[in-house]
Amino acid sequence: MSTANTDATVTRGARASDTHGTRAEARSAKLASIVQPVRSGPGTSAIARGAGGVRRSAELTLANEQLRVDVAPALGGGMTRFDWHGDGSVPTPIFRGCPSAQADTDPNALACYPLVPYSNRIGGARFQFEGREFVVPRNRTSEPLPIHGDGWLRAWRVVERGDTHATLALERERAKPYAYRATLRYALDDATLSVTLAVENAGSEPMPFGLGLHPFLARDGDTRLSAAADGLWVPGPDWLPVRHVPVPPAWTFGVAYPLPDALVNHAFTQWSGRAAVVWPRKRLSLTIEGDADYYVLYTPPGEDFFCFEPVDHPINAVNLPGGACEHGMTVLAPGETLEREFRFTVEPVGR
Repeated sequence: MSTANTDATVTRGARASDTHGTRAEARSAKLASIVQPVRSGPGTSAIARGAGGVRRSAELTLANEQLRVDVAPALGGGMTRFDWHGDGSVPTPIFRGCPSAQADTDPNALACYPLVPYSNRIGGARFQFEGREFVVPRNRTSEPLPIHGDGWLRAWRVVERGDTHATLALERERAKPYAYRATLRYALDDATLSVTLAVENAGSEPMPFGLGLHPFLARDGDTRLSAAADGLWVPGPDWLPVRHVPVPPAWTFGVAYPLPDALVNHAFTQWSGRAAVVWPRKRLSLTIEGDADYYVLYTPPGEDFFCFEPVDHPINAVNLPGGACEHGMTVLAPGETLEREFRFTVEPVGR
């Protein structure tokens, strides 16, 4: 199965510049229709609550008449806040906020962070590519496998900023097996937040790269999701995919659909590149757009957030049958750059 997205911009040398209503009535189907049992993830929900510290992390604030975004370059270039205040009232969180980010705050307590140079877990902490074996170091003491690359765990530097935009950069030229340079741009335009993530192969040989974002969206009892996809990967006990199946009817999310009470932690495939989150109580909706063919949905029971992660490849893509390129990753020669853009647009509903 090949679902590689061909719209992403790949350039040689410099960063590329050219990137690629919900129905009111929600379906009432229950998640019990899926046969595969769902297990708790390895500590994800616990670390997502975050931990305090003693030193504040320096943040950048971007704002216009409708949106406010706070960015913490030292914390993986991630966001600590994404709020809407377009009606002049008290700001409404769109992403789950991190109001007291410290210098040692766990990235999983943030509002969002970038995924670079790959997303999610790599099985066995190694993979084969073009006849060579590459070992990928573990990057979390709480995780038995390497996860999400290392961009989310590094301090980024500020390249430029204005009232409504900022560009960050990360240099990892000596990292192994992925040597890279990355840029991350946040920009506000009316009610839209654009996040552009790019990675350049700074190594000496071609490598498969992938990109994505990891937002923690606000959730209440009425939150609904619309995110049509054709398939999903069923995971094993280690959360690595074991087989690809059509999306069960209960998880189609073709229209605004209540978030499940049970845990979901799956990679969905053949995504349309467009999704919507609706908060009926807040009378707000969020449209998510990305030039990517996959998303990972994570719904920890009992939490005030869920994760909708737009990505360009599924979990463990480098080790799936057919290889990385058959599953969305992009091979970059030395000096080539891959860029993807993700857009989040907030709109009032029924006001």
